[in-house]
Amino acid sequence: MIDVLVLDVNETLTDLEPLRDGFAAAGLPGHSLDAWFAATLRDGFALTAAGAYADFRAIGGDVLAAQLAAAGIEPTEETIGQVLSDFTRLPLHPDVEPGLRRLHEAGVRIVTLTNGSAAMSERVFTEGGIIDLLEHRLDVATPQRWKPHPDAYRYAADVCGVPVERMGLAAVHPWDIDGARRAGLRGFYIDRRNTPYPKAFLAPDLIVEDFVALESHGQIRRRTDTAT
Repeated sequence: MIDVLVLDVNETLTDLEPLRDGFAAAGLPGHSLDAWFAATLRDGFALTAAGAYADFRAIGGDVLAAQLAAAGIEPTEETIGQVLSDFTRLPLHPDVEPGLRRLHEAGVRIVTLTNGSAAMSERVFTEGGIIDLLEHRLDVATPQRWKPHPDAYRYAADVCGVPVERMGLAAVHPWDIDGARRAGLRGFYIDRRNTPYPKAFLAPDLIVEDFVALESHGQIRRRTDTAT
């Protein structure tokens, strides 16, 4: 049973598929999105492992510039800015709003924690109808450690005023689940694509197909529990 549900943002809440159009408009094939996202995470993780920090926009811009240059396209700030600005217009997955609303109505505290920028998600969450459900929208700029470093999750616990053991993280990324579990949180794997969970990582406490299914499980404390 947990008190606070921490949510990853990119891919967990938001659907990145529309970003492919921006890559195509810049002259890159749509599948470049997958390599770009993986390389951006790789470089953020690498800096964190080395004890350094750069934000998602800086790293993502550098990776995109390299992709454009490799394709013989001038990597201008205008082109890079246009592609990355699409993050502010992403849709939520269809299960997110109904699932989170039910969790909120059940008395669960909900926060987001992203390796990206919390500010970039404000429009997405507002248009998706969930911004009123979120107690905090957090990013890793304050701890200056990308998830899955334990300091990122501990930062969220400090902001919420609860021990990490009373928190759970929901994400589609096994590396995020593993990091949260090693930091002391519970881990809830949102497996929309029926993807096998890697055996090298600590196993999640729960595997569900979406947030509606997550709400139906008893590992998240209901308001009635606090009233007894």
